[in-house]
Amino acid sequence: MHPVRKKEGNRLTAIMQVRNEENRYLEEVLGDISVYVDDIVIIDDASTDRTVEICRSFPKVKEVIELENSHFSKEWELRSRLWQEACKYEPDWLLSIDADEVFEHSFKEKARTLINQDSYDWVSFRIYDLWGGRTHYREDEHWNLHKRHTMMLVRYLPGFPYYYLKMNHHAHRLSLSYQALRGCLTDIRVKHYGWSGDEAERLEKYERYRKMDPDGQWGHQDQYTSILDPSPNLIEWKEERE
Repeated sequence: MHPVRKKEGNRLTAIMQVRNEENRYLEEVLGDISVYVDDIVIIDDASTDRTVEICRSFPKVKEVIELENSHFSKEWELRSRLWQEACKYEPDWLLSIDADEVFEHSFKEKARTLINQDSYDWVSFRIYDLWGGRTHYREDEHWNLHKRHTMMLVRYLPGFPYYYLKMNHHAHRLSLSYQALRGCLTDIRVKHYGWSGDEAERLEKYERYRKMDPDGQWGHQDQYTSILDPSPNLIEWKEERE
């Protein structure tokens, strides 16, 4: 029987969904998380480039589930499948991280403290959308994810019910049922590189969002339009002191 809560010796498993990440941030992200996780489980959404090959080149990648047909338009199915596949290994803790996210340095030092305890079952962090490079993040009425917390780390509890809202886009990354348990809010920051590319890349993402969600059912149309703002409000990203 899998121990429910352990105060020491917990293993940390990262879970990630990927699709055509070869020329983006994948290698940087996998290299970074390999420093502080014990293993990694990945689901590949029918990539057509070297994404799977790159993933398997990292020793801590335990498994890559390759999908023949893309489920990109039904994100909740991808998240749910990834959860199921990772839980087959009976992990102690699951860290849900995207292929364009990097934790700031302090997480590497605090990760073991956060999981080797029996007081709470999930941990949330602040995610910052870096914009047009890595020196600034965006903050305005449509871009303020960093002002609230996002649950990214949970203790695996065998038999505890899990569920994902059937959202085709902007689906929650981890089971919502865990929010009923005691958690921990941290101020450890996560750098999201998804918007740090050039104008052409942002335009491509804007067009993809509008095509996937033309009526704003899963997101907000005003936010989609704001992607094209020529002069967004940017705030300097200041690295933490080590």
